[in-house]
Amino acid sequence: MLSTYKYPKFEYVKPPEQAGAEVGRYPAVVVGAGPVGLAAAIDLAQQGTPVLLLDDDDSVSVGSRGVCYAKRALEVLDRLGVGDACVEKGVSWNVGRTFFREEEVYSFNLLPQPDHKRPGMINLQQYYLEDFLVRRAQALPNIDLRFRNKVVSVQRGVDKVTLQVETPDGVYSLETDWLVVADGARSSIRRMMNLEIEGKIFMDRFLIADVVMKADFPAERWFWFDPPFHPGQSVLLHRQADNVWRIDFQLGWQADPEEEKKPEKVIPRIKAMLGDDREFELEWVSVYTFQCRRMNDFRHGRVLFVGDVAHQVSPFGARGANSGIQDTDNLIWKLKLVIDGKAPEKLLDSYSEERVFAADENLLNSTRSTDFITPKSKTSLTFRNAVLTLARHYPFARALVNSGRLSVPSFLTESSLNTPDRETFGGEMVPGAPMDDAPIREVGGAAGAGGNAWLLDKVRDRFVLLCYVDDPASVDAATVNALRSLSDGPIPIEPILVSARANPAPGGLRVFEDYTGRVAERYDAKAGTVYLLRPDQHVAARWRSVDPKPIRSALARATCNA
Repeated sequence: MLSTYKYPKFEYVKPPEQAGAEVGRYPAVVVGAGPVGLAAAIDLAQQGTPVLLLDDDDSVSVGSRGVCYAKRALEVLDRLGVGDACVEKGVSWNVGRTFFREEEVYSFNLLPQPDHKRPGMINLQQYYLEDFLVRRAQALPNIDLRFRNKVVSVQRGVDKVTLQVETPDGVYSLETDWLVVADGARSSIRRMMNLEIEGKIFMDRFLIADVVMKADFPAERWFWFDPPFHPGQSVLLHRQADNVWRIDFQLGWQADPEEEKKPEKVIPRIKAMLGDDREFELEWVSVYTFQCRRMNDFRHGRVLFVGDVAHQVSPFGARGANSGIQDTDNLIWKLKLVIDGKAPEKLLDSYSEERVFAADENLLNSTRSTDFITPKSKTSLTFRNAVLTLARHYPFARALVNSGRLSVPSFLTESSLNTPDRETFGGEMVPGAPMDDAPIREVGGAAGAGGNAWLLDKVRDRFVLLCYVDDPASVDAATVNALRSLSDGPIPIEPILVSARANPAPGGLRVFEDYTGRVAERYDAKAGTVYLLRPDQHVAARWRSVDPKPIRSALARATCNA
C-alpha cells in the first residue's frame, strides 16, 4: 500500500465464450494492459476497429516504475485522449543538472525554443498513466477490456492466431486476425513462441527509493557522480506527483538485493543525502538490474511485438515506455489500413523495419550512457572523471558528459516508405522526421474556430497535406480542385492551408494562421511548399508546389501500394 495512491481493483467479468457463446473471432487482440498495450488498444478503437485487450492482473502496476515521459510520447498521448490528464498531474521539467562530487559541471535544457505545447519531459508515476489509460479505454465502446484473463497458449495459422485463455472460470479459446503482444520484458508469449531476445545484461544494481517529502528543490533532473553522501557511486533525483521524490542509488553488482531493500539500509542512505533535519516517509523500494536487448524482428506473421517484449534498455535516458508508446504509434495506423483492406500485409514489415532502427538507436545511446555512469575498469573510470573535471571549465568536455542521453523520437530517414526530396530544403523536417509542433490559429470555419491551437492537434492521426501559401484568399481554382481531389480515394489525404495571413480560402479548404511564424521557420515553408504527413505525424514527402501526381505516388509508397 502507498500513502499517496489507492490502487484500483478492476472488475473481472466472465467472458462470453465461457457463458455459452461460440469461439470468439476478433479483428485484433492486444495482450498486456500496461501503458504500451493500452495505447495500442485505444488507438485501434479510436480509429473504429473493435479490439479485445487481455491482462492477467486486475490493477495497475505496483510502484512508480516508469517515471519520465518525453515530449514525443506526450504528443501521442494527446491523440489518445489522456495527454492533458498526464501533464496536469505530472511534474513538468526541461532542465537537467549534473554534479561531480560537490560541484555542478554541466546542465542542459530539453526545450530551449519557445512555442511548443508540451514540455520536454514530465515525471509521473506509471500507475497514474495506466489509470488514465484504463479509464480512457473503458470509455470507448469498441474495446473489450478483460482483466484476470491470462493467455496460456498461442497457435499461429496462415490467416489467424488461436489463443487459449485462462480465467477464474476456467480456460476458453478465441481467434484473432492479428495479435499485438505487449506483455512486457518477461513475456510469456515470446517464450511460448520460442523467440529469442539478444543483447547485453549490465553487471550493476540500482536501488529505487520513492520518498514522500516537502522540498523546495526546483522541478529539474539532478544527477550526481561520486557525491560525498554516496562516494564512488552515482545518484539520480526526480520529483514526481504528490510530493513523491524518486531517488536512484547505484549499489554495485555485489550488493544483496534483498538486504538493500530493508528500511534499515535505505533510510540511512537517504538521510546522508538529504540531511537529518529533512522529514520524509519511505513510500516504495525496489532494486533493479538492467539490460540492453531486442528481438531480431518485431513481426512474426500475424503476431506483432511492441514495447519491452520487443526491446529493453537501461533506465538512463527514459527510453523504455517512451519508445514503447512510439512503437504503437508506428504500428496501429498501418495495422488499421491492412485490416480495412486498404494496404497489403507487407506494410506491417515496415513497422519492424522502422522500429528496429529506432530500437537500435535507443540501445546504442542507452549502452553508452550506462558505460559512462558505471565504468567497469580503472581506465574507464579515470577517463570519465577526467571528463567531469574538465567539464567544469571547458565546453568541449561538456559534450562528452553522459548521465543519460534523454529520449527523443527517431528520424526514420532510411525508411522505405519515404519519398526522397527532389528540391532543396533547409531545416530538420526531412522525409522520415517526426513533426515539430507550432502554434496556429484556425481562420473562419465552424463554431469554435478562431482560437489559438497547435499544429499537431489539428493534424491528428490521418494522412494530411500541409500547404503553405502566401494568401489563402488568392489560391486559384485549379489548385483548389487539385487539393480537393486528394480527398477522394480509398486512403484520403486531407489538405490544410497554413499562411501568415488570416484570410479564408475558396472551396471550403481549412486555413490556419501561422501567427508566430514558427511553421514557416520549422518547416522551411515558403509560398507553395507542401508536406505529406503520415498518421503517426512523421514526414512522408515534401515539395515546393502542389502536383497531385507525385503526391499520390508518395501516398502509394507510404502505404506499400506502389
